[in-house]
Amino acid sequence: MSDYLLRFRALGRLYGQHALQVLPRAHIAIVGLGGVGSWTVEALARSGIGRLTLIDLDEVCLSNVNRQVQALDSTVGRFKSLALKERISGIAPECTVVEKTQFFTEQTADELLSQDYDCIVDAIDSVSHKSLLIAEARKRKIPIVTCGGGGGKLDPTKIVVKDLAKTKNDPLLLQVRKRLRRDYGFSKFERQKFHVPCVFSEEEPSFPQADGTVSCEREKGGDYRLNCDAGFGSSSMLTGTIGFTLASVVMDQLMQKDQV
Repeated sequence: MSDYLLRFRALGRLYGQHALQVLPRAHIAIVGLGGVGSWTVEALARSGIGRLTLIDLDEVCLSNVNRQVQALDSTVGRFKSLALKERISGIAPECTVVEKTQFFTEQTADELLSQDYDCIVDAIDSVSHKSLLIAEARKRKIPIVTCGGGGGKLDPTKIVVKDLAKTKNDPLLLQVRKRLRRDYGFSKFERQKFHVPCVFSEEEPSFPQADGTVSCEREKGGDYRLNCDAGFGSSSMLTGTIGFTLASVVMDQLMQKDQV
């Protein structure tokens, strides 16, 4: 029996034996390798995916440790994509990992989307680049799954999967929906789906206050981005659950595609 089957044969008993032919042929791109995307990479590598393209220009910093799987003392200062590639080599040596030390932008879109992906995972936390990726994937007819932000959320049991047009209680996705409708021709009718699966938390966010407390009320003038220095707080329990759920959606899509 091959090493691949020894590692992943349990997936055949879960998805059906055909999965062991589908998964090693699959090519998935993960764009954004932070608190959500890094866990998606981990789950897909442990699910026998044959080829992963990892896209991010960021480097690991010490303040990533609370929420990113590749963040270790030994990886601080290294590119996140490279740290994950080396991690995957110890999990699934048969997996081909392509690292792209680039951000997804208008300038890099054509190059980064030129590959034959079975699915793209959008784990970007920039409104403009997230919207661009979703729009470009739709234009090129590449399946894509996206996600909301993990910052300011506490309860992983509030995480759900819905169409992007039907999301709520997520400031990032609110802006993305507006931009897709305004700039990229997505339907302005709220009842109309975008046909983009989205993993997000329906929980109301907790806003950090200047006095060190947290509140469900937004403080005037507060910075509520998710970054290393300020803004929303975060935990691996929340961001990891979003990341794992994204991987689950990808796996379901691969199985459904194979049955068509």
